[in-house]
Amino acid sequence: MPEGEPIKVAIVEDVRSLREGLSMLIDGTEGFRCIGAFRTMEEALERIARNMPDVALIDIGLPGMSGIEGMRLLKERHPSLTVLMLTVYDDDDRIFNALCAGACGYLLKKTPPARLLENIKEATTGGAPMSPEIARRVIQLFREIHPPERAECDLTPHETRVLKLLVEGHNYKTAAAKLGVSFNTICFHIKSIYEKLQVHSKSEAVAKALRHRLIK
Repeated sequence: MPEGEPIKVAIVEDVRSLREGLSMLIDGTEGFRCIGAFRTMEEALERIARNMPDVALIDIGLPGMSGIEGMRLLKERHPSLTVLMLTVYDDDDRIFNALCAGACGYLLKKTPPARLLENIKEATTGGAPMSPEIARRVIQLFREIHPPERAECDLTPHETRVLKLLVEGHNYKTAAAKLGVSFNTICFHIKSIYEKLQVHSKSEAVAKALRHRLIK
């Protein structure tokens, strides 16, 4: 995204008051612009390509097609689109399915407005924002999901540490600070992780880590 350009956000939310409130929040904040607010996934799938956003905020419980099902189609058509789930649901199945479908973050609707804007910005810089309750559930999922008989990924110990930080919601910059290494070093390790896991994005890496229990 060009430096200095506003972050373009699309919203998919069926509750009119919330949809309009989010639109006003985004349009009323410097550095952000709402380029579309849709009631259903069907409407979003039909119209979103006319003015592609940088980030899509998508509810799960929508009339007709669910947010998770619709996101899969969106990501197939527009792989570079960053998707954040914004929902009331905090159960394991929806969290897991959303991450596997390509969501880069999972936020609850009770997220304060200022924090929501921070999460949107974080997502555009490679972060994987999650509400605190969701982050705890993701960690618990690691403990509960049984791995296949053997997951052969050949990650080095350092790559495993980097992957764990991605799962916990760190972006490249904060992961570098956490490990005391340079930004370029993190980029090098993440490229290697993607190659070994045969994935192309952070959300795919997180989903594979969940399915194969690559993080202890």
